[in-house]
Amino acid sequence: MTTMVGMSNTRRKYLPAAGRDLFLPLYDLTAKLLGADGARQTLLELAPLRPGDRVLDIGCGTGTFATILKERYAGVDVTGLDPDPKALARARQKAERASVAVRFEQGFADSLAYPAASFDAVFSSFMFHHLEGSNREKTLREVRRVLRPGGSFYLLDFEVSQSGHGLFNLFHSGERMRDNTESRLLGLMEDAGFSDHKKVAVRPVLFGLGRAGYYQACAPR
Repeated sequence: MTTMVGMSNTRRKYLPAAGRDLFLPLYDLTAKLLGADGARQTLLELAPLRPGDRVLDIGCGTGTFATILKERYAGVDVTGLDPDPKALARARQKAERASVAVRFEQGFADSLAYPAASFDAVFSSFMFHHLEGSNREKTLREVRRVLRPGGSFYLLDFEVSQSGHGLFNLFHSGERMRDNTESRLLGLMEDAGFSDHKKVAVRPVLFGLGRAGYYQACAPR
C-alpha cells in the first residue's frame, strides 16, 4: 500500500504505508479491521498461478499480500517492491515468521528496474489510489512492459462512484479518489496497452461502508 511520488530516483519522496512513519506499527491491525486482509484473500482466489511462475507485488508495504501469496503457492517465485525501507523491514520479518522465501526490494512502480517480460503476473493491492495522475499511467506502462506476453495484471483497490463523492474522500485526497472509478481505471489500462482489461469482482470493505473493486488485464501476446 505504500506509494511513490516525486521526480528523482535515489531521493524521491514517497507516501509511507500508514501515511506517516509514526503510525506504521498500527498499520497491519488497522488494515485487518477495515477488511483489507479478507479482500486480499479474495484476490488470490481470482488469480490462478502455476508452479514456476514469477510474480511481482508492487507497493507491497509491510508484505502481507506477498507473504500469503507465497504461503498458498509455494512453487511460485515472489518479489515484493516498495520504496519505504521501514515497511520493507517489517515485510521481511513477516515472511521470516511465516517461514516463506519472498524477495523484498526497494523501488518505485513507475520506474521498474526489471527487464522486459520478466514476470508472469503483477499484483497491486490497495496502492493505486494514492498515485497522482501522471504516475498512474507510467506505472501501468511499466507493469505491461515487465509482464511476459499473455501475463496478467491484477489490481485491487478502493472504488468510488462515477460522481467521485463518498466515504473515501474523508480518508484520501478527493482529487485522486475521483479517478478511482471503474471507467477511469479501465480506460487507463487500455491507454497503457493492455488487452482484455475488465472488472472481475467487487467486495464491501470498511465495515460495509465502502467497496473494493477487482480488475484484471493482460499483456498482449
